[in-house]
Amino acid sequence: MSGKFKEYKGLNLPLIGSELLDTWIKEDTFNKSIKLREGKPTFVFYEGPPSANGKPGIHHVMARTLKDVFCRYKTQKATL
Repeated sequence: MSGKFKEYKGLNLPLIGSELLDTWIKEDTFNKSIKLREGKPTFVFYEGPPSANGKPGIHHVMARTLKDVFCRYKTQKATL
């Protein structure tokens, strides 16, 4: 992607996801992220079951989103 993000005029999530996946495959993004972190301190995030004490709710979605964002941030920070 060379540092610039494509601007999307409409929200077609399946198309955006497909294009992003194609880019990740073409650029071997996952394997590069692993290789760039070799020898660096590990980061472990333990997560319990989302609905151990009751029915799932919107707060579970929000918590999962924050956990996902935080882990992605840590991965990107480790590769800089």
